[in-house]
Amino acid sequence: MTTTTTASPATRRHTVVDSPYGPLTLVATDGVLSALYMDGHRHRPPEETFGVPDPSPFDETIRQLEGYFAGELTAFDLPLRLEGTPFQRSVWAELLEIPYGETRSYGELAARLGRPGASRAVGLANGRNPVSIIVPCHRVIGASGGLTGYGGGLERKQRLLAFENGTQESVPALF
Repeated sequence: MTTTTTASPATRRHTVVDSPYGPLTLVATDGVLSALYMDGHRHRPPEETFGVPDPSPFDETIRQLEGYFAGELTAFDLPLRLEGTPFQRSVWAELLEIPYGETRSYGELAARLGRPGASRAVGLANGRNPVSIIVPCHRVIGASGGLTGYGGGLERKQRLLAFENGTQESVPALF
């Protein structure tokens, strides 16, 4: 006789915090940050999937976001639970390697992954990044240097890049 053990379902919690870029919905899965969505986020899942409202798992995330928005923090140091395909996770890992204030093209990311012809697939994976800002998908631009899609909207992408490049003043944290 074979016994099958079913893993218990993940516990999800969420909270909404204000930011200079509008409200941010933070989601934790089993206590680890698994999503950061902006209002109007293109691939934002239904709110009922975020779990119960509970700000307790997010103290450190909020503290680091405040530092980022104050212009005092240039790299996040948070455990993340990124759920996606192996290819998506490899793209998101590359996003984490893009330094603050710098950009990379979709083609550059594809080449770094050893798949130079996969810039379109990189763009699709980039668009599905579940942890905006912290996993800096806003730092990816088109081959010509122009701004291309962003789940939070091109205006936010432009503002985030200007903020990181110092061409926009530090914005006060509104948490």
